[in-house]
Formats: sequence, C-alpha cells, structure tokens
Amino acid sequence: MTKVAVFMGSISDEDKMRPCVQVLDELGIGHVFTVTSAHRTPERTAKLVADLEKKGCQVYICAAGMAAHLAGAVAAKTAKPVIGVPLSASALGGMDALLSTVMMPPGFPVATVALDSAGARNAAWLAAQILALSDKPLAAKIAKARKGFVASVEKAAAGLEKKK
Repeated sequence: MTKVAVFMGSISDEDKMRPCVQVLDELGIGHVFTVTSAHRTPERTAKLVADLEKKGCQVYICAAGMAAHLAGAVAAKTAKPVIGVPLSASALGGMDALLSTVMMPPGFPVATVALDSAGARNAAWLAAQILALSDKPLAAKIAKARKGFVASVEKAAAGLEKKK
C-alpha cells in the first residue's frame, strides 16, 4: 500500500533524494518515487495527487530546487501533510529553494526540512513519525532505530575516549 509519495521536480534530483526512499524502505513504508514538476507538468502533478489520494496516500514529500514550487502545488491539491525538501540547484546555494518551500500562505502549510540529502532523510523520518501516530508497529521500528542512533554515538565516544 502506498502511504507516502516522494516527488522530485527533476530527474537530476535523484541522488539527493535517494536517501529518503532508503529510509522508507528500511522502515517498510510503501511509497511511490517519481518525477513531476509544478511548472513543466502541472497537470501530471495534479493527476498524481488525485490518483494517490484514491489509493490512500497519507503523506507527500516534495523535493525541488530554485523556485521550488512543487511542495506548494501539491499542498494546494491535498489536505494531507506535505513535507518539502529544498534542493541546492542554483548559484544561490539552495537559499532560493528554502525560502520558496517554507513561505506558504495560511491554510496551505508545507513542513520544510533541511537542504539536500540530510533533508531527504529527515523528510522520510518525519513522514514515518506522522504515520506512526496510528501505526504501533511502525512506532516501535522508529523507537528501535533511535536506540540504534544512541548506541552508535556512545560507541563512537567510547572509541575516541580510549585513544587518549
């Protein structure tokens, strides 16, 4: 079942967004990963959202650079949570995409995460947390993963402290 849709504005964004789908895969969250553009293919974007709404999609993750209107275009078509991943794709280093993604009109929010791959990973984690509100097994997977994060930091600290 498709619970999350991951949209990119361009195929050139795939490397930056691949970590998002890796996290979703690791957590066992069904998803769609595709390219659609707010500007070049607005009809495709609207149709994708309409079709995914019928299939029970719960969260949308939208990544785009420069004008970065994809997340806003999707937010205009659904009342489900939309997470925006701004991408650095211009001489402005992603600041243009960050501002375009975060500055939404009242009533059409887009939760905005960090730029590029770090944001892609956090978008997947945020989508998982949203879904875990009504999915106890997923909540348990997230809790287990977080314990793993803690253990890896403690292991790294112990290894570093041994070197003294």
